[in-house]
Amino acid sequence: MKNLLLSALAILLISPALFAQKAGKYASLFSEEQLKDTVRFLSDDGFEGRAPGSRGGELAAKFIAYKLKSLGIKPGNEGSYFQPVSLVAVKADTEAKLRVSNRNASFDYDFGRDYVVTTGAQRRNVNVNAELVFVGYGIDAPEQDWNDYKGGRDDYEGKILVMLVNDPPPTRRDPERFGGKALTYYGRWTYKYEEAARRGAAGVILIHTDESAGYGWNVVETSMGGGWRFEVERGRGDNTPYLDMKSWVSEQTARRIFSQAGLNLNELMEDAADDDFKPVKTGLTVQLRQNYELQMVESNNVIGFWEGRDDRLKNEYVIYTSHWDHLGVGKPNADGDSIYNGALDNSSGVAQTLALAEAITKLRRDDQPKRSQVFLFTTAEEQGLLGAEWYSRNPVYPLTKTAANINIDGGNFYGITRDYGALGAERSEDLEDIVNDALKDRSMRFLPDNRPEQGYFFRSDHFPFAKAGVPALSIRSGADYAGRPAGWSEQFFAEYNSKHYHQPSDEFREDWTFDGMVQMLDVTLDIALRISDRGKLPKYNKKDEFAKAQPER
Repeated sequence: MKNLLLSALAILLISPALFAQKAGKYASLFSEEQLKDTVRFLSDDGFEGRAPGSRGGELAAKFIAYKLKSLGIKPGNEGSYFQPVSLVAVKADTEAKLRVSNRNASFDYDFGRDYVVTTGAQRRNVNVNAELVFVGYGIDAPEQDWNDYKGGRDDYEGKILVMLVNDPPPTRRDPERFGGKALTYYGRWTYKYEEAARRGAAGVILIHTDESAGYGWNVVETSMGGGWRFEVERGRGDNTPYLDMKSWVSEQTARRIFSQAGLNLNELMEDAADDDFKPVKTGLTVQLRQNYELQMVESNNVIGFWEGRDDRLKNEYVIYTSHWDHLGVGKPNADGDSIYNGALDNSSGVAQTLALAEAITKLRRDDQPKRSQVFLFTTAEEQGLLGAEWYSRNPVYPLTKTAANINIDGGNFYGITRDYGALGAERSEDLEDIVNDALKDRSMRFLPDNRPEQGYFFRSDHFPFAKAGVPALSIRSGADYAGRPAGWSEQFFAEYNSKHYHQPSDEFREDWTFDGMVQMLDVTLDIALRISDRGKLPKYNKKDEFAKAQPER
């Protein structure tokens, strides 16, 4: 008997296809070839990198709407598949120099190599001439007994605030400070910009390091280095604070700037990690004259709707999200390729969400979900989750009646795994139980966030839903690949981040396989149906940071 079991295990390890066959109740509803064709098609050069508002981008949105219609998925927005999203596109002058001065000297820094910048002012000419103040991590978190903004408003209003990204690190005395190893929302650059704007700052300079970001300066340069950046258009009477200058500098540039003031970045970082930290007036002045190109851009979220079968629960919703956009046409790489195709990020997610929509249409009537299903394909995710943020502020279906959000950003092109990730499951006991039950039926393990310091929960389209109180899951590929050595997925992740993330080389590859993607979809559909059919709406855990935004359920 022992030898028989060992033989069976060996076959399972050698044959991923057999593993998939045994693992999945719904696997037969998904087609590897169809997934492959959709990923290849949407990442073709003809879509020109799918930038919001571009010809290729809006063609991608129309293709998704066409696919939904062909599947029998109804228009999701009052008879239309589209939800217009009003954006402002901003393009910086890459010849502009960032000048940093004191009494003794002035030094100029080059756009792209040393710094990148955009603006929240939504106007063409933005001139900055202001004092530079180092504010540590730029965080005010009363529940953590932490405030980097000691002093009054006059200490920050009209100033340029330079700060570190991420959270203050844990200490021996307090190993769980700011979530321990895991990044909190306070560590996200979006929070830091927002908090500085609330303080009346003229601008912010964030210090990039490869370690803190999880990727190199090349990603910052290609993402913000002279291409179009987008913001949600501010409406009339909108008093939301904004920054004239939203900038990043490389670590090397930050060291040079501080040394000009006789300061040492290492010492400043050490001081900033203490809750007694006080802001440092550097004696430096930042000057930047920027002439921006501006365009008003109408882009579209794409929304499809499938009505639930239960007369009562059909008025509640499970919403799936995947962003269709990428970075468009930008800086050429060493091979002269300037199209940022975004095959993994996120043609793969769109293909999977379309596959989920099709799978639901194939279910027998008695297996159809009780709650209604909403398929949301968002624009401008790469610009700061703008399409999802727009929907969360202007929901077509009430967020109070939205059971959960299931987000797919990326996919598994490398085979069968023995585990499965769903960021956010640990934030809701209801969702955690559902995910674990689906995995238990497949003899699979749950993969906790294996890179909590990267803050992935705050970096994709599920996050605006979480902020609005909707329990959210972001589906992740597993890390334990059948037939691969231990640690293989970590090597892949490191290579992707260093060579392909937000680069023209994120292109379709013929050696990609799709059995692992089918496996992920089988589990995801099972989770979605369990959420759709359970009696009560899922809730956040009482102590979770998003519980306070959730209405009574």
